Amino acid sequence: MIRLTNIQLPLDHDDQAIANAVVARLSIKAADLVSYHVHRRGYDARKKANIVLIYTLDVETKNNKALLEKFADEQLIKATPDMSYKFVAQAPVDLQERPVVIGFGPCGLLTGLVLAQMGYKPIILDRGKEVRERTKDTFGFWRKKILNTESNVQFGEGGAGTFSDGKLYSQVKDPHHYGRKVLTEFVEAGAPDEIMFVSKPHIGTFRLVSMVEKMRAKIIELGGEIRFSARVDDVQIEAGQITGVALADGEVIKSKHIALAIGHSARDTFEMLYDKNVYIEAKPFSVGFRIEHQQSLIDEARFGANAGNEILGAADYKLVHHCKGGRSVYSFCMCPGGTVVAATSEEHRVVTNGMSQYSRAERNANSAIVVGIDPTDYPGGPLAGIDFQRELESNAYLLGGENYDAPAQKVGDFLKGVSSETIGSVEPSFKPGIKLTDLSKALPDFCIEAIREAIPAFNRKINGFALEDALLTGVETRTSAPICIKRGKDFQSINTQGLFPAGEGAGYAGGIMSAAIDGIKVAEAMALSINHSNK
Repeated sequence: MIRLTNIQLPLDHDDQAIANAVVARLSIKAADLVSYHVHRRGYDARKKANIVLIYTLDVETKNNKALLEKFADEQLIKATPDMSYKFVAQAPVDLQERPVVIGFGPCGLLTGLVLAQMGYKPIILDRGKEVRERTKDTFGFWRKKILNTESNVQFGEGGAGTFSDGKLYSQVKDPHHYGRKVLTEFVEAGAPDEIMFVSKPHIGTFRLVSMVEKMRAKIIELGGEIRFSARVDDVQIEAGQITGVALADGEVIKSKHIALAIGHSARDTFEMLYDKNVYIEAKPFSVGFRIEHQQSLIDEARFGANAGNEILGAADYKLVHHCKGGRSVYSFCMCPGGTVVAATSEEHRVVTNGMSQYSRAERNANSAIVVGIDPTDYPGGPLAGIDFQRELESNAYLLGGENYDAPAQKVGDFLKGVSSETIGSVEPSFKPGIKLTDLSKALPDFCIEAIREAIPAFNRKINGFALEDALLTGVETRTSAPICIKRGKDFQSINTQGLFPAGEGAGYAGGIMSAAIDGIKVAEAMALSINHSNK
């Protein structure tokens, strides 16, 4: 087929417009167009009064070969690449040892699935519960302030991405089209077909729950084994080679090929690995607050008179400000029509995150507004970032009233440097609840100064962003792992053979899609290593 990119059409174009645009781009007769398929649809809203849809199309004509030769020098007209996924290996008939996958979030899910599809019958371990039981525990915490430290927003089947906006796009380079494999598996598990072509696909929490269940069933059908409430408390290493893991209940599982897909909040596991001399480095991450506006304000600011258009949906944004002092402040994990949720996994700590359903129909938009920090801001060794996070989260717990309510402040008061006394037009969505206070006490001074500089700058890009009644809630600390478990080109730990650090927790992904893609890469690396060892 022929791939056409950057086909621009009005927001309200009719059904025939796409075919007409193809005919015009290729300078062919309408009768020579056999069919077309929408590979991607995005939009350009920089001019609110003239929002255009931008298509990437795969086209079949009566003379593809001649047209590709004619437009050989045209960058917007190329042959459609082969995006089908091809397995790199198959399990040997005499497989001597099953691979183990630790963690069943997006990364572990795809690692386990691809290994299972190649016949390796992986054993998958997750410290948390299966997704429906986990959902009960998570909502129980939000409603009754009863925290289960092993089953919550961070831990359990589906990983932290289950309680998020369910964004399925990423900025990682993907020349092998692994992202297409991920989306295809998600659609087969019940995700809406549109995620295959919209430029910013998302699913939402409730749809993710049923999808994860179906993908689990597929792994089991292929011979995989999945164990919940199976926390790994130790790894066994002999002469630089991993040989197995020990579970919290004392059981030992032997394997020389173990994927570590534990997510960014498995702090006790990071500490255990460090104690076992697995090589770990501190890495940069970000901290800040959640900001909430009424979604209608964001829609109007981004789309103008087109606000509410069904194709456009609830408006999002992506903002960055480079401060005078050299710091960067940016929006992170923006959730249109969503809620701010409690995301702690440790007692007596408060952590925020954002979540949306597929409809994105809640009254508020929310996003993290975070400041980039690096190991020079928290000196003390590879695990010092964990201590830094915990200090901020414990302080937020105190500021919130020591009952898991979160400290909050109106934006206008935050910019003026005075405590908030009353809620304004933006009602808080955070559950269990909030306590109005002075958020300047919640982060280091350099972070507060940077955010105070950034918010007015963001207001110049989105009118109303610095609204007096917009609400800040703290603290946002789990933007990414504060450590990196270094791996080589073979995807194995640089000093522990057979250990495959993967996904967000190891420092190699950020978000559902990039974590899932990394999971596929790790599954392939494990398969090739197993087959080499099995010779």
